[in-house]
Amino acid sequence: MAEYFEYLHTVGFEETNLVGNVYYVNYLRWQGRCREMFLKRRAPEVLADLQDDLKLFTLRVDCEFFAEITAFDELSIRMRLIELAQTQLEFGFDYVRLGDGGDETLIARGRQRVACMRGPNGRTAPARVPAALVRALEPYAQVGSPV
Repeated sequence: MAEYFEYLHTVGFEETNLVGNVYYVNYLRWQGRCREMFLKRRAPEVLADLQDDLKLFTLRVDCEFFAEITAFDELSIRMRLIELAQTQLEFGFDYVRLGDGGDETLIARGRQRVACMRGPNGRTAPARVPAALVRALEPYAQVGSPV
């Protein structure tokens, strides 16, 4: 299995409903947060490019659930590169509950498709995935993914 980029998160009360289950939208937020932290830690050059004219558009997200989580559960959101095309990327996310004594439980699995675009707002066009991002993602490519 490929290496993964890991974002650690503790579930808070504000992320749950009245019966204590986590709202669906939070799983999607955590995907975005994991991707942001990846850029900050592994591809800071891309952050500078985002300040210029690079845009990363999320085209599609999904999440499949296997178990419930509640407030104060400790999570590891693990991101891998599933596919790299000329102008798009697809990431996979495993949501793992971290238990006492090193126990791990897969609670959900998600995906996210992202397109790279360049240009001023309103006149953007597809753009190649930046070389710095491709290099940063190499260790996280799933077996069989072209990088």
